[in-house]
Amino acid sequence: MTDSQLIREIKDGNVQLYDELMRRYERKILAFIFHMLKSAQMESLAEDLCNETFYKAYRSLHSFREVEATFSTWLYTIARNTVLSELRKHKNTQVSLEQSGYTPQTAVETLPEQTVLRNEKVSMVRDAINNLPEKQRSALILREYDQLDYQEIANILGQTVSSVKSLLFRARASVKLQLEPYFLEPIFEEYEEMNRR
Repeated sequence: MTDSQLIREIKDGNVQLYDELMRRYERKILAFIFHMLKSAQMESLAEDLCNETFYKAYRSLHSFREVEATFSTWLYTIARNTVLSELRKHKNTQVSLEQSGYTPQTAVETLPEQTVLRNEKVSMVRDAINNLPEKQRSALILREYDQLDYQEIANILGQTVSSVKSLLFRARASVKLQLEPYFLEPIFEEYEEMNRR
């Protein structure tokens, strides 16, 4: 059954089919929300906000019109708005690692130095993405993490495709600029060492 057929059936009163719609999109929406929350270190709220997204979608399903957007685009838009609303509520609240309930896991064979370096790089990339303006950050997450095409991102963000491409270009350039000094340092050291010989 297609999304359209499921939605028609649900609107006609076969509400148990909503579980099927949820199963189709739950992992993607949860991953999207998780990545959006990472910037504020609020990943522990991802599951709750995912549930809230599906609840809001269910309550508003009667107003969903396929001529305006696909179901997935509509759902991502609800998820994005739900996360933004939550982030506004917690804007000045800092969540420590201990409070988040997240315990870092490492493989036994991983050397401590490698783990520290990898974690530092991940943290720097996360910080660089967090420093982006909201629309650039959302566009980057939707494109790089969720692998959505430009048109879907445009629909979710309420932008044109060319605006999305521009947002992505600026977001990538900004992240690159922020990370360049860190990742180029060893190259410069190596270059200077070669020149000393």
